[in-house]
Amino acid sequence: MKNRKIRKGTLGKVMHYLKKYWFLMALSVLFAGVTVAMTLYIPILVGRAVDLIAGSGAVDFVGIIRILKEGCAIILATAVLQWLMNMINNKITYQVIRDVRNEAFDKLQSLPLSYLDRHPSGEVVSRMIADVDQFADGLLMGFTQFFTGAATILGTLVFMLTINVWITLLVVVLTPLSLFVAKFIATHTYDMFRLQSETRAEQTGLIDEMIGNQKVVQAFAMEDRIQDKFDEIDRRLEKCSLKAIFYSSLTNPGTRFVNNVVYACVALTGALAAIGGAISVGGLATFLSYANQYTKPFNDISSVVTELQNSLACASRVFELIEEPSQIPDAPDAVEFKDAYGAVELEHVSFSYTKDKPLIEDLNLSVKPGQRIAIVGPTGCGKTTLINLLMRFYDVDGGGIRMDGTDIRRMTRKSLRSAYGMVLQDTWLKSGTIRENILMGRPDATEEEMIRAAKEAHADSFIRRLPGGYDTVIQEDGGSLSQGQKQLLCISRVMLCLPPVLILDEATSSIDTRTEIRIQKAFQRMMEGRTSFVVAHRLSTIRESDVILVMKDGHIIEQGNHEELLGRNGFYAKLYNSQNL
Repeated sequence: MKNRKIRKGTLGKVMHYLKKYWFLMALSVLFAGVTVAMTLYIPILVGRAVDLIAGSGAVDFVGIIRILKEGCAIILATAVLQWLMNMINNKITYQVIRDVRNEAFDKLQSLPLSYLDRHPSGEVVSRMIADVDQFADGLLMGFTQFFTGAATILGTLVFMLTINVWITLLVVVLTPLSLFVAKFIATHTYDMFRLQSETRAEQTGLIDEMIGNQKVVQAFAMEDRIQDKFDEIDRRLEKCSLKAIFYSSLTNPGTRFVNNVVYACVALTGALAAIGGAISVGGLATFLSYANQYTKPFNDISSVVTELQNSLACASRVFELIEEPSQIPDAPDAVEFKDAYGAVELEHVSFSYTKDKPLIEDLNLSVKPGQRIAIVGPTGCGKTTLINLLMRFYDVDGGGIRMDGTDIRRMTRKSLRSAYGMVLQDTWLKSGTIRENILMGRPDATEEEMIRAAKEAHADSFIRRLPGGYDTVIQEDGGSLSQGQKQLLCISRVMLCLPPVLILDEATSSIDTRTEIRIQKAFQRMMEGRTSFVVAHRLSTIRESDVILVMKDGHIIEQGNHEELLGRNGFYAKLYNSQNL
């Protein structure tokens, strides 16, 4: 019952996308009707030709030649119209797919980070690429079969009724049996195709994960274990795919058997009627041709039921992504945050990624403009989570965060984040040139400003040694660049922007000690007059901070400068001494 509702809902959503192209659909229906009418006129010509040669020694060659000319003209016109109809169907299909994919990608931009945390990137990619492609194949087949099939059924009924009403009623009564066979099998194969799509997405997710982490896999000699996991998923995919295809493949033989039985009954009934003089031999030939064409759409639909069921299952997964709740939108009266001076206040902030596991509880903090705030503590204490809340990647569950006296939830996200410059431990580079990656935060910067920023980040020297210098093309993961070089490019990006608030989350974790000392000096100059949040594990790098926050289990347990915290001989002192034995 639930799956039936899902299928109906999916069909309704497909129709919603099709409404925009009603004119093209009307043209397709018109061409389908005309081509079917011309196709159905051919058996009438054949019947007339049969009647012209039925008598012994009384063949009307002139009439036959005239019928042949007329038939050739109709066949040529039908071919042209079918070509136009197929072009229109293709255009409708791929415009709908374009709309679906664009909407899915737009949704991806507005999804909360919590969704991406819960779903592997490979699964999301599978929905947007593989599932949409499968949906396109099924939609195109549906268009091709539906309009022509519907017109053929109606047309043949009209023509058969003009020839013999009683035999037509026999065809109409018996033929729907094939529909019941097709519907029964299709109903029971939908779940199998949905499972197939989900398993394929799981496999894509594993492949994506392994490609991105191949060095880690090889470093820990996990190749055999990963191969076993892949084989296990592959076996499940093979099992559910074979089961789905096997059961769905029964549809076509089953419906063809029913239709052949119908054809035999019609032929026997028609022959008896011809013997009794109720129908001519040519009329019987025409009627049998119509009976065959009447059953053909049912055969065509049953032959593509596999693709249609697969298409609906894939479409439902794509629509699930599109219908995911977006992140909380900016408030209607949200203000554009401008001319920030960097005063930050956190009042009774609480937050957790999962409701049953509290992380940050009743956190209070007041930061004055221009202060350097260091955040230290054991892994999992909430340091990076605090940064995520400041950037509003996540919204607080309780309390509030204010920037320059204004709650950040009353600001537009874009203007808030433009006030921050952030360098993380995990680097992010896009496919393109070195120049494009540095200019990402400030595209209007001059060449001189870009180079000066790279020099301040100590990246200029290695950039100039690359084959193309600043025009060297790199991939999204940095290609052959070392982790330290990629981090230097990210630092150059921030050096170029120089926003009023800086966030450095283990910004020099992948850089050698000598270069780190130079960059720390550059950071010192950059942080002058700017509010700065520095997350660090190496406590020697944050001794000059104005305030050091010591976090544990989501709470600030100690607060002060380096000398004050050492004098207290508390948790910070233990951390610092453990690193300087």
